[in-house]
Amino acid sequence: MRLLVIDTALGACTAAVFEDARLLAAQFLPMTKGHQERLGGVVRDVVAEAGGGFDALDRIGVTVGPGSFTGLRVGLAFAQGLGAALDRSVVGISALDGLAGSLPEDGSPVAALIDARRGQVYIKLFVNGLATGPDEALTLEDAAQRVAALGPDVRLVGNGAPVLIDAFPDVKHALLDDRVAPSPEALARLAAAADPATDLPKPLYLRAPDATPPSRLPGQPRQPAPPTAT
Repeated sequence: MRLLVIDTALGACTAAVFEDARLLAAQFLPMTKGHQERLGGVVRDVVAEAGGGFDALDRIGVTVGPGSFTGLRVGLAFAQGLGAALDRSVVGISALDGLAGSLPEDGSPVAALIDARRGQVYIKLFVNGLATGPDEALTLEDAAQRVAALGPDVRLVGNGAPVLIDAFPDVKHALLDDRVAPSPEALARLAAAADPATDLPKPLYLRAPDATPPSRLPGQPRQPAPPTAT
């Protein structure tokens, strides 16, 4: 199977082509903004380097979040459009699964953490390589309790890991890996194992966006302030 994997949900713009788990071409560009401007060129370049063109692709995998509202939608829209044009299946990948899968498997528990700001992290816990629950948005305090319950051998991965330890330095851990995005290899493994019928390319939002809609439309007059009591 030849796979194209795409990730724009976190702090990088990633595209890579794999064939039967063998890396053919990859680009990993750390960035927090500008994914929309770079993604098309990055995908074009890795597909060209891999050889065979877009028609040689069998499946497309894309991260669905949690992560940046704008970033993940860029990747999703691109992947879905490309899949429709090529008539290829597109599968969704959790960014937290990707982060956890970026660590070598050694039997230790893993906590994948993404900085959600506002005193929260997106978190998913893994024991023996299997998730113990769904992707969640938790306060730092609740996340620290969950991580501590896994014991001192827990490995932390993601940009939320240092945020958690800065807030709760007493939480014991065997490793802190603050990578900004999943590795292409982890994304490829997850995409190959995904089920197109259930692992859909739909955004995974764990909380409402920070932005709020405007209180009035352009050109609409402001509402008068309520009268004050005299």
